[in-house]
Amino acid sequence: MQFLENSLIELITQTSTNLPPDVRHAMRHVLETETPGTQSAQALNIVATNVDMAADNEGPICQDTGMPTFFIHTPVGVNQIRIRKAIHAAVAEATRRGKLRPNSVDSLTGKNSGNNLGEETPVIHFEQWEEDEIEVKLILKGGGCENKNIQYSVPCSLDHLGRADRNLEGVRKCILHAVWQAQGQGCAPGAVGVCIGSDRAHGYVLAKQQLFRTLDDVNPVPELAGLEAGIMEEANRLGVGAMGFGGQATLIGCKIMAANRLPASFFVSVAYDCWAFRRLGVRLDASSGAITNWLYRDPARPLDRLAQGSGFALTGREVTLRAPISEEQVRALKVGDIVLVSGEIFTGRDAVHAHLMKNPPPVDMRGSVLYHCGPVMLKDGDKWYTKAAGPTTSIREEPYQAHVIGKYGVRAVIGKGGMGAKTLAALKEHGAVYLNGIGGAAQFYAQSIKEVLGVNLIEFGIPEAMWHLRVENFPAIVTMDAHGNSLHADVEKASGAALAELQTVG
Repeated sequence: MQFLENSLIELITQTSTNLPPDVRHAMRHVLETETPGTQSAQALNIVATNVDMAADNEGPICQDTGMPTFFIHTPVGVNQIRIRKAIHAAVAEATRRGKLRPNSVDSLTGKNSGNNLGEETPVIHFEQWEEDEIEVKLILKGGGCENKNIQYSVPCSLDHLGRADRNLEGVRKCILHAVWQAQGQGCAPGAVGVCIGSDRAHGYVLAKQQLFRTLDDVNPVPELAGLEAGIMEEANRLGVGAMGFGGQATLIGCKIMAANRLPASFFVSVAYDCWAFRRLGVRLDASSGAITNWLYRDPARPLDRLAQGSGFALTGREVTLRAPISEEQVRALKVGDIVLVSGEIFTGRDAVHAHLMKNPPPVDMRGSVLYHCGPVMLKDGDKWYTKAAGPTTSIREEPYQAHVIGKYGVRAVIGKGGMGAKTLAALKEHGAVYLNGIGGAAQFYAQSIKEVLGVNLIEFGIPEAMWHLRVENFPAIVTMDAHGNSLHADVEKASGAALAELQTVG
């Protein structure tokens, strides 16, 4: 199979950089129906521009390329060991080319392998079938939406919805709750794959497999087809909206299957995926490994381009901030303001925040901008270049953020999905602000990064290192200000009230 590895590299590249046609179509509908001029509409315009840029540049749509997960069908007699080796080689090469971010971390030592290979990564599921070709399907699902996966053991009690019982009405409540709890942390509008039944472990696998269905298909089981359609209508009445900013569209897909279960168990497993819904597949010649057909897309057809403008239209009302930032500048901001950040900023994710709890920072952070971001970086000689750099989910840093702000004088935090009460109190006390970027917009934000000035803590791995970036006119929205206001808390409360109204069907 002399073409196998190259075919797999092409599959990985296209999955990472090229949103599937059915997802493009769903996002176009969302763009056309969102209320113009709203924060959600602004976010969706950036998303559309980012999708087109990723395809044009063959750059990752989102910097978090997730844990590559392959579902493979092979004819009887095909050597699966050889295919596994080719997948490992292709994943490592795609990582070297910057199509995948190095995401495989040793759970005992915390060390990043640097090539996306390690114990049980990538994830590979094999199954035989009685066809002549090999089928390979790939899904790239980032950590932000993976963290919003959820599993319910029914009967159970749900916030705003009351008791969910062991019937389709109880399943309906679980799915609506799953969509609601994701908020902006899951980069809405999202999609859910659902498995009713099975056991805990296999239920999650089957739920993720539902994400391989196209968004426009119809479930062959009438009861489940009705449930899917009902969930789509009701979920989009919640008002979570794009990025959790509030708005018309919260869900772009709901796919459900039912599996037999134990009498004592009734699980509802939900795999949440974000708008950057990256999954593709190929059919391969079993002798040569060459691609014979693409699944989900026809390379001969032109792309359905999404962008309707520049992605971020300036109004003249934007606030310009140049780091280092003063407390006076921050206190003048309020929720809803659009800011354009310029100057030097620092990235910092989980490992950096944990480090700063016990160690002084390697840089002077007074007046600084701290960006929750794990970029895709490539090195040419002694120089680093940014290939993708959107915001990561900020709530993971909630245990640390107040301390880092108070002790080191951070004035602005950029992330996505918002933060909690402890951080909000620290913003008010110390005069700092939370700026929400658009989750998944890795190519759009990479264009704002003009230079990589340096890096500290590179031993944590590329995603977790502290990168020094020079940015120009980096756009974000104030969603938590220095006066105790939080858009995220407001939307969660309002959408919770809307969820409560859906306790009963209709």
